[in-house]
Parts: sequence; structure tokens; C-alpha cells
Amino acid sequence: MNAKTYSVRESEIERRWFVVDATDETLGRLASRIARILEGKHKPTYQPNLDSGDHVIVLNAAQIAVTRDKLDSKLYSRHSGYPQGFKQETLGHLLARRPEEVIRRAVKGMLPHNRLGTQQLRKLKIYAGSDHPHQAQRPEPLT
Repeated sequence: MNAKTYSVRESEIERRWFVVDATDETLGRLASRIARILEGKHKPTYQPNLDSGDHVIVLNAAQIAVTRDKLDSKLYSRHSGYPQGFKQETLGHLLARRPEEVIRRAVKGMLPHNRLGTQQLRKLKIYAGSDHPHQAQRPEPLT
């Protein structure tokens, strides 16, 4: 009997590419599926201290669906650090202006808030339309 625990190395991690169509998908449910793939939790070799996740391409970000009245009630806030530098924007306004940013922020909130989470978020590619420049990676549809 082997009592040693197998630990995957960074060089042994195989990265795959997945493509997701965000048309009529609920924002939070889609973001949690994407975060799971980016973290690598779908793999049997998952380790919380390693970035073993895969790349995800999100298409049609402009056609994302939200429930109830979140287009008007959900607010995104930021502060520049200067006096009177506080800005607020509704989900509907941000979705009209930069639809990629809505999905990126939702996924970012579900990833670890450290350097590992930043590294995992770099593997997320979001496009407002239906075309992407990653055909050479042969992405598979995410189920």
C-alpha cells in the first residue's frame, strides 16, 4: 500500500480551453460555473494553492440575463481617492456601456481575493459579440 499523497506539479497541469455562450444565461449562475472552471475544481488534481484551472471564453456578453429589477437596483461603486471622487453606476448602465465588465466583476467576486485569484482571472476572455480570436486553441463548449 502506498501511503504517499500525490501532488501535481505546475509543469504537469494540462490546460484546456472552453467556450460559453452567455445568451439568456443568468449572470450569477453563469459566473459561478466559470469561476469553478478557472479555479480547476472540476479536475481530480485540484489543489487550493495551485492554479490548475482552464481557460474560458465567454461570447455574447451583451445578451446576459438578470433577474427581477437588478438592472436598476444593483449598483457598482468606485472611488478615485480624491475629494468628490465617488462614482456609482447601475448594472443596466454598465451593461450598455461595457458588457464584458459585468461578467468579469461577477466572476472576480467568486475567485480567491489574492494573487492566485488574479492569476486565475487572467485566463478569462470575454467578448460582447459572437466572434473571438482564439480559434487556434480549439475551444470546447462548456456543458
